[in-house]
Amino acid sequence: MANVTIKDVARVAQVSVATVSRALNGHGNVAEEVRNRVFAAARELRYTPHAAARSLSSRRTQTLGVVLPDLHGEFFSELMRGIDQVARENSLHLLVSSYHGHPQEQGAALRAMRGRVDGLLVMSPYMDAPAVLDDSLPLVLINSQCASEGVASLGVDNYGGAFTMVEHLVMGGHRRIAFIAGPSDNFDAHERLRGYRDALARFAPEAEPWVVAGDFDEASGHRAGLVLLEAAHRPEAVFAANDMMALGCLFALAQTGVQVPGDIALAGFDDIPMARYVHPSLTTVRVNIAELGARAARMLIAQVAEGVVVSPRPKALVPELIVRESSAPAWRRRAGPAGS
Repeated sequence: MANVTIKDVARVAQVSVATVSRALNGHGNVAEEVRNRVFAAARELRYTPHAAARSLSSRRTQTLGVVLPDLHGEFFSELMRGIDQVARENSLHLLVSSYHGHPQEQGAALRAMRGRVDGLLVMSPYMDAPAVLDDSLPLVLINSQCASEGVASLGVDNYGGAFTMVEHLVMGGHRRIAFIAGPSDNFDAHERLRGYRDALARFAPEAEPWVVAGDFDEASGHRAGLVLLEAAHRPEAVFAANDMMALGCLFALAQTGVQVPGDIALAGFDDIPMARYVHPSLTTVRVNIAELGARAARMLIAQVAEGVVVSPRPKALVPELIVRESSAPAWRRRAGPAGS
């Protein structure tokens, strides 16, 4: 039956429109016999409540907004997988937008969400990001230094993860450890660089930091790899600030006949799914990216339901060192055929 309305359901069930509305929305002040009659009428007429009308009455859209710096790459795919899983478990929809790596466009993406979502998940990793706060909407920030008192935020211990990786490489006998950095205006990249520098100073104080610019993508990792190979003395190990750059670097090394880990050890950060399937498999710092998204979504849903900020300052997710084939100890390399 086309264009069935709530009035039609009320007529068939022989109750008022208000009673139909209360029954379908689960209110308790409806007798069980009446509720059953309303549901039977709705099934008979194949009535589906109009989402927009229901939003007007409940002031809820049943939709969460997600604003990310980009949508390209395995990191964001995994993050969205975690968010989407929790949203589906709670019968919620997602409205997703990206500001394409341009912080100045973040405000436009946020404004586009107003009136269309019940709350916002915002990843704002830029050091000089504009204010993202909107008092009218529940908000959870992901991997951001912009969080202030009373604002829910969830992040990763990027500093600790990088520190642990450098310790692993130094304990493996490596001293000339180059670092492929992420964007200079990115908070995650800044913390990983800081962890690299501090760990090198602690565990190999005689070693000089060796930092090559990168941009968190494969192409910049490839370029950095070629730059490192042009040095008079090649690094013993390369630590890339994320796995995408590590994979780009791995390709550059392979192109020039440099073996990993036979000639140069290599490591990344994030543990994207591809990291375990390349050859050699990539040593990295595991961030449970899907769980990061899922946990942020749960925080936002609780905030929407309760109307208050839940756990505004949760403990950062602690990354896990994952040792694979690409970071063999230096002495194992020396025991084999001589490298370049």
